[in-house]
Amino acid sequence: MTTATIVDTLMSRLPTPFFQSQNRCAYLLTRWCPVAGTRIHPHKNVVLGSRSRRRLNVLRIGNCEGLGRGSSLGPSKHVNGKITTIRAAGGYFSVQPSSRRNVSKKEFPLDKKLADLRKEFEKNADYKGLDAYIVPSEDPHQSEFIADCYMRRAYISGFTGSAGTAVITKEKAALWTDGRYFLQAENELGHEWTLMRAGQPYTPSTSEWLKETLPEGARVGIDPFLFSADAGEELRRVLAEKDQELVLVYEDNLVDKVWGDARPAPPSEPLRVHELRYAGVDVATKLTNLRKELVNAGASAIIITMLDEVAWLLNVRGNDVPHSPVAYAYVVVGLETASLFVDESKVTPEVLAHLNEAGVTVKPYASLVSEIKGLASKGSKLWLDSSRVSVAIKNAFDDACAQYYEDLEIARSKRSSKGKTAFDEELNGPAALHRPSPVGIAKAIKNDAELEGMRQAHLRDAAALCEFWAWLESKIVDEKQQISEVEVADHLEKFRAKQAGFLDTSFETISGSGPNGAIVHYRAEAATCRYVDDKQLYLLDSGAQFVDGTTDITRTVHFGTPSARQKECFTRVLQGHIGVDTAVFPEHTPGFVLDAFARSSLWKIGLDYRHGTGHGVGAALNVHEGPQSVSARFGNMTGLEQGMIVSNEPGYYEDRAFGIRIENLLIVREQMTANNYGGVTFLGFERLTFVPIQTKLLDLEIMSDQEIKWLNDYHAEVFRKVSPLVKGNARRWLEENTRPIGKTGKSSKPEELITASK
Repeated sequence: MTTATIVDTLMSRLPTPFFQSQNRCAYLLTRWCPVAGTRIHPHKNVVLGSRSRRRLNVLRIGNCEGLGRGSSLGPSKHVNGKITTIRAAGGYFSVQPSSRRNVSKKEFPLDKKLADLRKEFEKNADYKGLDAYIVPSEDPHQSEFIADCYMRRAYISGFTGSAGTAVITKEKAALWTDGRYFLQAENELGHEWTLMRAGQPYTPSTSEWLKETLPEGARVGIDPFLFSADAGEELRRVLAEKDQELVLVYEDNLVDKVWGDARPAPPSEPLRVHELRYAGVDVATKLTNLRKELVNAGASAIIITMLDEVAWLLNVRGNDVPHSPVAYAYVVVGLETASLFVDESKVTPEVLAHLNEAGVTVKPYASLVSEIKGLASKGSKLWLDSSRVSVAIKNAFDDACAQYYEDLEIARSKRSSKGKTAFDEELNGPAALHRPSPVGIAKAIKNDAELEGMRQAHLRDAAALCEFWAWLESKIVDEKQQISEVEVADHLEKFRAKQAGFLDTSFETISGSGPNGAIVHYRAEAATCRYVDDKQLYLLDSGAQFVDGTTDITRTVHFGTPSARQKECFTRVLQGHIGVDTAVFPEHTPGFVLDAFARSSLWKIGLDYRHGTGHGVGAALNVHEGPQSVSARFGNMTGLEQGMIVSNEPGYYEDRAFGIRIENLLIVREQMTANNYGGVTFLGFERLTFVPIQTKLLDLEIMSDQEIKWLNDYHAEVFRKVSPLVKGNARRWLEENTRPIGKTGKSSKPEELITASK
């Protein structure tokens, strides 16, 4: 391939503005040119597998940091009552990561799927044809974790990573994903796809790319149930800058038409009651507190669309989403009523009695839109979180409001001036109040029962992990066995399953040996995975769902002799971990303020990592929850509050070589400081995770005395809390791996250190 051919290829793939300087052209040539070292992967008929991981809260596309609230799509146009078209828009929009389980075996090549999808662009005259179609990762609830039947982006693209957006035009197909998945996407995408490395210099956002790729007047289609109202408005706005049109395709999702009968059936698992001893607060009290929020906001009703918020509010759990104890449902709460919209076949007699006791009625899942229209006809002030409510739901309420005022105007013109004035009627009419959901923050701040459940769940999980690590080390070091990444993950689940209250893993285990550890959310498959041995680093990120809590932990180990490079990188990751763990900060501090604490040691030698440092974790709920996080994304201004739980997981990944991550979970707690300047309460962290960190991987010469003391203190606490729960080989392994260390080597046994510290 000649240089001229390469440049022509680049010019055809990226917008003209990106080639306005020789420097940019040279930069892109370096990044994209196969001669310069970037491999081209031909299409592969890969079976989409089951081992996966869903991470982080929001995928930033292009330069987007956050979306404004309170935006409106304005009046919509109905075509034969099926399709709503809104005049051009676009821009940066947030994408919630999806899950990555079995989607479907490829019955035909991906380009056949694309060809069939493009045929759907022209089939329905109601929307006059499309020039492009966007396939996000979301389900109708804007969920991070989704059921198999909603894995449309994975199906159409072949990319099974947990975050990404596919955009298909009549001639091109592009996939946006973030730095966690660049290597994985290179391996999984077929030759007909262009990988767009989101967040990298000169990578356009989806809307920028569409605006530059398509001509004026082009029509871009989306499924309005899969985009939040904010995301839809941003998309409409940016496309409008080139007089392009956003088309809301209500009738059928176009990917579903291609998927056909092979698409998995919707989940149908029954709901279960989440016991009060674990929930801590009964449903009636939660509803009372929510209604107080409604009154204060001047709202008469609120719609809850996020699945974990529904589960938390009503103290129920489901099994519709792999590894997440939630069910597909909505809740509408009024000042005196509350309704759960769910597949009624999932409601057991026990659950029905539980809900009825709190005054909650059960209605069909599909009747939500009718309910929303009914609220508008009654003049309700409906609280909508436009960052979470779908375009379709918001438009349904907006259209019903418009109909209300149109009918009011007609009635007003027919009657006499007696009775209410026009002003009174307008004042008492329906309206949308755009505010963040108050349920999200209430759920994030755990009560005492939830926190105690999390503590107990983590101790049982720690015992299982000690038994597991003792077993694995014996197999590899003593018996010189090679065990596959998949086998290791399967054995870990067996150890966890022995613990009381175990329900499921909290996500698909990330089991990455050697270079696979550098793929942040690596998915091991039996046919292609590597072996875990004593010659390379091994990264294991795993978690469990118990009846009383949710766990998430990462450890990186070497069963042989690590290199000096590996030791330095591991040590600097641990220094960042310690920096977050020991942080003290004023209450209401946003999580992004703490992010640099985790990265500073890596920055000193020019290293970094392409993921957030911490995410929220639910109590016997989703392993990822918001709104809190610890991340460089400064658009999230949510302050850290007492009772929140976040992960602490800095890392470092050397492409095609190794990966390192150290993860514990932390509870935000008040700290007793010598001063309280300005009357401010200062916060810090209480550790939830108690599993040894491998000391063999440390370069003690670059650690301070305080950092070594932190590790010794942590290991002493690990031994004190976990040793009563294990015996035999597991206890011996625990004792060996919690011995205190110093720059002159290991010293006394952990029991001696505990005694000395008393």
